[in-house]
Amino acid sequence: MSLYCALAALACAPTARAAAARCWYENQVVVVGAEVMGVTGDFILDPATPHTELADSQAQAAGFADTELQGPVRLAGVTVPRAAVSVQTLDLRTGALPTPVAGVIGADVLKGYVLDVDFHPCRIRLSRPGHAPRFRALRTLPLSWIAGRPVVAAAVSDGPHAAGGGFSLGVGADTAVRVSDAAAAAPGAAKPKEAYPYGVLRPRLRAFSFAGGLVENLASGLVAAEDPALVGQIGAPILSRFRLRLDLARNRLMLAAPLKASPGGRKHVR
Repeated sequence: MSLYCALAALACAPTARAAAARCWYENQVVVVGAEVMGVTGDFILDPATPHTELADSQAQAAGFADTELQGPVRLAGVTVPRAAVSVQTLDLRTGALPTPVAGVIGADVLKGYVLDVDFHPCRIRLSRPGHAPRFRALRTLPLSWIAGRPVVAAAVSDGPHAAGGGFSLGVGADTAVRVSDAAAAAPGAAKPKEAYPYGVLRPRLRAFSFAGGLVENLASGLVAAEDPALVGQIGAPILSRFRLRLDLARNRLMLAAPLKASPGGRKHVR
């Protein structure tokens, strides 16, 4: 991982008090306002992306010539002063969004913190360990780390075949489930590349098991294998059924019921 301020003991202590921040949940992708390397804009929030990224157009406009940078990232009242930032072309990833985004906030910046995500309405909070507000979880699942990203146990099946293991948490991914191409394929597809991220092919998956629940006949796709232990990715269409707490200091995922509107218009927790 690339959090360059001593992950242990959080030497990258925040320079401001953590606070809830508004986000946007559009086309099943979470987008949040942030500042990366002095560039302020809208960033995809995605723990399934191992490294924080700045769009090449934004980097060029800010005068950066290098593609590997190091500098401050500010998100939800927290500042990580010396984060690693990779300059990337993000046109394909942002094509489904109504407006361009400035980059992606990845797992390297989030590691060591507690990230709360509420999809409806969209709010996030980034807290230091021991400073997060109370969270009434319905289920708590252990997290581990594979290929630089937090993963949780889940399983998929196409009927005759099944695969289980570590799935990354794609808060910024718009497909319900993607399976590593080391464990699955898209036989018979005229354009197999379209089954990968940003492609148009969405083969139906027979079943997906996660957090004690079963989802059937859901849209899926493939993702390139980066580690044999990484079986796939859970996308926002599944994760948005919950309120999430990713406790990336204690390595656990906590799931709560979403907020619901009461008859008087106020929000309450079910």
